[in-house]
Amino acid sequence: GWEQFSLDGVRYEAFNTSGGLGTLCETWDGHVRELNYKTVRYQGHCELMQFLVNELRLNQDRETLQHILERAVPVTFQDVVVTFCTAAGWRHGQLVQISDARKVYARMIDGENWSAIQITTAAGICTAIDLFTHGQIKQQGFVRQEEIDLETFLANRFGQNYVTEVTTRFAQTTTATPAR
Repeated sequence: GWEQFSLDGVRYEAFNTSGGLGTLCETWDGHVRELNYKTVRYQGHCELMQFLVNELRLNQDRETLQHILERAVPVTFQDVVVTFCTAAGWRHGQLVQISDARKVYARMIDGENWSAIQITTAAGICTAIDLFTHGQIKQQGFVRQEEIDLETFLANRFGQNYVTEVTTRFAQTTTATPAR
C-alpha cells in the first residue's frame, strides 16, 4: 500500500491509513474493481513514524510518543493538503483515465491563521451541515460523504475552500488504445 509520486516537482509518499475512508468501500462495492484511499505525506514520513512506533515500541507508550512529537515537531500554518484522484475505465470502447490533483494551502480566514488541514477538515463537515440545514440534502439520519453531489458541495460557501486551480497537467482526459 506504500508508493511514491511527484506532483509539481515535490516528492510525496502515499500509504494506506485508517482515517477518512468512511463508507467508500461499501458504496462502491460491486461497482469498481479496485479502490485505494491513502494518506499523502512528504517523502520519509512513513519510515520515521514506523521507526518511532514499531522499532522504539512507542505504540505501547503513547504518552511518550506524544511528548516527543510535541517537543520535536513545530506547529505550522504553512502546510498543504493534496488531493489526487484517478479513475480509469472503458468509455465508448476506449480505455480512459481521468485524474484530478488539487492543493489547498494554509491562509488567513477572518483575520485568523488556519492551517490547510484545519481548513479542509472544518470545510467538509461545515458544508454537509450547511447543505442539510438549507434543505439541499434530502436524506434524514446518516449521510455518506459520497452521497453529496460534488458540484453542490463545491458551490457551498464552506465547500469553496476545496476549489483550487486544478493542476492542469493531470486534469486532461487521456486515452489509451485497448489491449486486445
